[in-house]
Amino acid sequence: MTDKEHLLERYASLRTKVAELFSPTTQTLVDEALVYADAHIGELRRYDGTPLLDHDVEVAYIVVSEIGLGRNSAVASILHDTVRLAAKADDGTLAPMLDEIAEKFGKEVVGIVVGLSNISELKLNMQSEQASNFRDMIVAYSSDPRVILIKLSDRLEVMRSLAMFPKNKRLKKSWESMNLYAQIAHKLGLYKIKSELEDLALSWLEPDDYREISTKLKESEQERLNFIADFTEPIKRGLNAAGIRYHIKSRTKSIYSIWNKMRKQHVPFEGVYDIFAIRIIIDCPKEREKMQCWTVYSIVSDIYTPNTERMRDWITIPKSNGYESLHTTVSAGNGRWVEIQIRSERMDDVAELGIAAHWRYKGVNQGAQTSEQWLSRLRELMEETHNDIAERFDAKPASDEIFVFTPNGDIRKLPEGATLLDFAFDIHTNLGTTCSGGKVNGRAVPIREQLKNGDIVEIFSQKNQSPKADWLNFVVTSKARGKIKAYIREEQAKNAKVGREELERKLKNWKFPKSIDEVVGYLCKYYKQRTGTALYELVATEKIDLSVVRDLLAKWVSGEAEELRRVAEAEHRRAMNPNVEAPKSHDALIIDESINNIVYKLAKCCNPIKGDDIFGFVTINSGITIHRADCPNAKHIHEHYPYRIMEARWRANADGAFRATIAVNMQDSAGLANKITEVISRDFKLNIRALNIASRGDGTCVGTISVEVPSVGTVDSLIYAIQRVKGVQRAYRVK
Repeated sequence: MTDKEHLLERYASLRTKVAELFSPTTQTLVDEALVYADAHIGELRRYDGTPLLDHDVEVAYIVVSEIGLGRNSAVASILHDTVRLAAKADDGTLAPMLDEIAEKFGKEVVGIVVGLSNISELKLNMQSEQASNFRDMIVAYSSDPRVILIKLSDRLEVMRSLAMFPKNKRLKKSWESMNLYAQIAHKLGLYKIKSELEDLALSWLEPDDYREISTKLKESEQERLNFIADFTEPIKRGLNAAGIRYHIKSRTKSIYSIWNKMRKQHVPFEGVYDIFAIRIIIDCPKEREKMQCWTVYSIVSDIYTPNTERMRDWITIPKSNGYESLHTTVSAGNGRWVEIQIRSERMDDVAELGIAAHWRYKGVNQGAQTSEQWLSRLRELMEETHNDIAERFDAKPASDEIFVFTPNGDIRKLPEGATLLDFAFDIHTNLGTTCSGGKVNGRAVPIREQLKNGDIVEIFSQKNQSPKADWLNFVVTSKARGKIKAYIREEQAKNAKVGREELERKLKNWKFPKSIDEVVGYLCKYYKQRTGTALYELVATEKIDLSVVRDLLAKWVSGEAEELRRVAEAEHRRAMNPNVEAPKSHDALIIDESINNIVYKLAKCCNPIKGDDIFGFVTINSGITIHRADCPNAKHIHEHYPYRIMEARWRANADGAFRATIAVNMQDSAGLANKITEVISRDFKLNIRALNIASRGDGTCVGTISVEVPSVGTVDSLIYAIQRVKGVQRAYRVK
């Protein structure tokens, strides 16, 4: 007998099953996969000395017989250890062998085995609080749904063979099976696999409890059988009389389920009353299922008294994982309660076999989903038979999340694009605020380094480090952004308080005649700051020299600042129009109360106010109009009519009322407009001439307020005061 013949004879059980289920072409590919795997890992052995290939072949057998996957899945199962152990190049990457496998067995097989290899590379920690993240990460590595199903088959074979493993391996794999893989199997509706994984894991993790429950189940088995026969006899008579086609079977709880209930309810084995359940399974067309199930319930409730609080109707509204059944708990006398499950043959197939019950896929493409949604969706789509799982399944787990590790092996789930700084804030706020850099996979990186799936991340911190505003440009997690913004706001508030106190103290020492609000309004305009808070922060951080501020304010009070600005503006105009002779200062228009005469008019395009830099423009029919130097039309006038421009300035002691329009952006909240008008009327004692507020529909409002003011300084102070009203986002003069 040749080596190949000996190999194929050794794995005859798999070959026989493949021959039963698939075409001769599939049989040939499976044989070629066996030969290929044997050539590369045939010498490798398991802990008991048997070939490692035995494991791969058994996984393939589970995949085709218990899960029900197709040809590519069977071949990938046979080859998955070949790729994991023999396909790595010198640089540690999966390399040339993959091209060879793709040529021999197809690209789909390569995609599956690479996904399985990625999962095998994960370093899983035995910590219950990390289990959910590890489950998500396993699914995230399974962009092809067959990967996760083959991995479950792989783990089931390992658990069935666990006796050959060292003790530490047995405990680790048992914990993973109970907390990770059994939970994924439950999501997929693979209830038999879930129960077997849990029972096998419990036998190693809690061997004494397992043996005790197993022994008591065996000791009470005959008693249960006798009770069930007596209990179901009157039910059978009622169903026969109604002409219902059915069969009855009993289900004993898994050892893990009994153990879990004993632990949660703090009761002994004898205190678990629903150790078994009776299933009444009816044979009828799908359109009559619901009616006949309720007919059976009526017959049962006529014989035994039901506990209405334990009624569960999962026929009218099935569970999210597709489970359908009608559950009731009835009294059997002597204080004994029995759970009865009523369902159709189709419902029982789904409940017993999970995804192996129905294979036909209906096409979906719902974009990225979370791992939980993906698993649930996978379970819901498996409805009919004879199609390979991946043929029409287009949904896949979320691509917008990554999983990274701490040096201790703890896993952290972050959004795609997350940086080292995001990771630091995810660990702890203090670590984030003092983060100065770190290491990714042993390589030193800056705080803005983007992380990838599987990275091992270490954080460096410095006590003198603190959040900066530019950090907001590269962090992506809401936690990091929120903590950085909160820190910056807190620092700004501290600086604003210090800056205001410093400015008030200086004004008091200087015996300055203006109020703090007037001064802040003037300085905000001079230093081009939108708010007083921003100005105070400049003072606190010494970005504004207070000695310069003192000189500036002195010139403002004396009027020298106005004259300097006027001269600078005139020089600017002459520079823009060198051919125009500059008007003599004594020829300048002096704007005072005579503004009300017809000779002078304030231009409506810019509404100049006392204190604004202005110029006069000689019109053809309307005399002279007074424009602001920054009037929207000023550039056009200077370029086309320089010979009609006259220098103008305000008389220092001129009185009058000027209309100014202030725009306000604010929150759409009740009473906010009243607070603003109170500031104008009560605090500044100004007349409001027009008020218009409109909602944007996004929780904010925009409004304009026209008021009469004596000078531009009042406008600046008013704008500053309005911006201090809580809920106001911005206030500015409309030009």
